[in-house]
Formats: sequence, structure tokens, C-alpha cells
Amino acid sequence: MPSKRNPIEALRKLEADRLAMDERKRELEEQAALELGRIVLGTGLEAFSRKGLARVAVTLGKLGEEAALQRLGLVSPSAGQSKSSAA
Repeated sequence: MPSKRNPIEALRKLEADRLAMDERKRELEEQAALELGRIVLGTGLEAFSRKGLARVAVTLGKLGEEAALQRLGLVSPSAGQSKSSAA
């Protein structure tokens, strides 16, 4: 039969787990930033001001991929609708 766990030890373990998860999250965020940076470099976006690039990114994120591509004229509106109705 398993023994009852000490609540103090359980709290310590939870704290250690949380710290490990925080570190893992930081590492993954750094890797994601590097990947996104590699995509952006050479596209002309690196010439944008930091504030301007942030505004563009936030706006595109709010629109979503399909709506953003349509607004930029990279996808016809009918192509986006047929893809959505097929899903």
C-alpha cells in the first residue's frame, strides 16, 4: 500500500516542477523566436521599425491567416471560402 505523501514534500515537488516547466517554456520561446526571425530575415520586414513590425504582427494575428492572406491579395476570397466549407 502506498504511504500517504507529506504535504510539505508535495509542495516542494510542485515548486520544483513549476520551475522546470518555466525553464522549458523559456527555452521553447527562444527557439520559436529564432525560427520566426529566420523566416523574417531577407523578406524586407527587417527594415520596419520595431513598433511598426509589432503593429503589423498584431493586426495579422487578429485577422487570422486566411483573412490576412485575402486582404493582402495572396488568396482569392472564393478560395478561402471553399477551403473553410470543405473542413
